[in-house]
Amino acid sequence: MEIYDTANRLAEEIKNSVQYKKLKESKDKLFSDPKKKSLIEEFEKLKQEVQIMEIKRENNAEIDEEDKKVKVARLYNVLIENKDIKEYFDYEIEFSRLMADVNKIIGDAIKDVI
Repeated sequence: MEIYDTANRLAEEIKNSVQYKKLKESKDKLFSDPKKKSLIEEFEKLKQEVQIMEIKRENNAEIDEEDKKVKVARLYNVLIENKDIKEYFDYEIEFSRLMADVNKIIGDAIKDVI
């Protein structure tokens, strides 16, 4: 049971981290504006479609030839013109970096069995 207690403490530490708090505050502020929320959701959906397209391409599967990467890049460039959205993206990157670091630490600790 000790490992679950440690995992719960780690989860609490993450929720209390500066990166988490900044991202949460920024997201709450941004998503309270329906127009901005809609733009972010559209961007996230397009990003996900590009990721799926890349996986299909790697597996030599048939893909939709529409260049969604260009759409994502264009939309991103439009979105970051808005200070609140740019801030949200910046905080999202900081939080993702934190999570990647934590995952790397755990992965490195157990790499001899995986």
